[in-house]
Amino acid sequence: MTAVASESKTKSPKPTDRFGNPIDPIVGFARGTIIRSSVDEARRLRQGQAVAADRVRKLGPHSIGVFTGNQRDFPLKPEDLTTLCEEWVGPGLFAEDLREAAITHLGGEDGDGVAVFNRTSAGIIATIVAHAAGSPVISVVPPGGRSHASVIRGCSIARVELVEIGGDRDWQAALTKAKPNLVVVTTVTSALELLDDTVTSAVVKATHAVGAIAFVDDAYGARLRPVLHGGKPGLALGADLAITNCDKAGLAGPRAGVLAGRPNLVTAASAKGAEFGMEARAPIAAGAMRSLQAFRPEDLREEARSGQALAVALAEKLGRDLVVVSDLGPMVDEQDVLAVVLRRAGRSAEGLGLVPCEVSSALGMVLLRDAGILTVNTHGQPGARVSLRLKPTLDAIGRVGGQDAVVAAVDAALDHLASRIDDVSAISQLVLGDQA
Repeated sequence: MTAVASESKTKSPKPTDRFGNPIDPIVGFARGTIIRSSVDEARRLRQGQAVAADRVRKLGPHSIGVFTGNQRDFPLKPEDLTTLCEEWVGPGLFAEDLREAAITHLGGEDGDGVAVFNRTSAGIIATIVAHAAGSPVISVVPPGGRSHASVIRGCSIARVELVEIGGDRDWQAALTKAKPNLVVVTTVTSALELLDDTVTSAVVKATHAVGAIAFVDDAYGARLRPVLHGGKPGLALGADLAITNCDKAGLAGPRAGVLAGRPNLVTAASAKGAEFGMEARAPIAAGAMRSLQAFRPEDLREEARSGQALAVALAEKLGRDLVVVSDLGPMVDEQDVLAVVLRRAGRSAEGLGLVPCEVSSALGMVLLRDAGILTVNTHGQPGARVSLRLKPTLDAIGRVGGQDAVVAAVDAALDHLASRIDDVSAISQLVLGDQA
């Protein structure tokens, strides 16, 4: 069981990665001299956007394949623009249709409430602040996983302790000791670690037994578990609240978070979100509704099939010990990325002026610039995971030349970095561009 303090108040010695770099407990990776904080992560995002825009100007929009797992379309109908998207009357026109689509998607009941936030992270923070009630928040995560950064930051904003514990450990004792008002259960992490439905159900039941609110972070899990693993959505598992992301795991977008559950609890979280400016305005909320209405499980199954095939091919190239074959595609830990680059460069880590997240960010920039492969390594928001994760959206692999082309691009990008690994200035220029 781990108590996670706020970013500014961590007092215990920081754990280190395998290269001896201290890990930031909020984001779970080591920071260096290029990526020093969330500010530099935001600068990296701007550079990624600039690189993508330059490629599109030269080669056209179809030269980019999205491998973040986030489609981020805007599935509004033409007639929605002058009706549902109108800020004053529009939300009332589609409120009931949105509610029905959301509670169906999240496994809710007829009387449940629904709110839409501009990001899933925003909804998580608002819910924690609204319902922590000054008590420690328990966060139950899949074995080997960790809470999303928004859970940690939400607790920091609410000024309460976060107690994070794996679903394979004694979370019952944590509940008894902490006496929480809110328990967050992450069913599937951004690294796609999975919590078994039987554990989620047991945590929800135990949460209710101590009089607390059970809140399921189902950003991926609302679809990934039922469609790929035969599971149930969060509310169907008995949770009081569940939230999902509208642009990942088979949903087309836009980027938004949909919260559903007990009406009074949803209203309180929605009100807190509005205080912070986190609510989704009418066009985003209407787009979220259209996305939920258009969901096709087969789209997610196709994403999974293509992603897993890519993972197998990449593992054959880089080694099965390095590449994790997840439900949606290959993943290579950022520390393994650095280890591969060092091995290809024929050097040790001694005297290296870089940390793993900087090398994986540079890898992402090379993949984007040279092959049109857009990843979280270039376009992730502050706090996003920094491992190499290739989760192709439906047309991504075809856009960049096919599976073999993706594998070859990763291999070439690793060689490119290996030839420059001692040039910190060059890596900084890759990651931050003119902001370096």
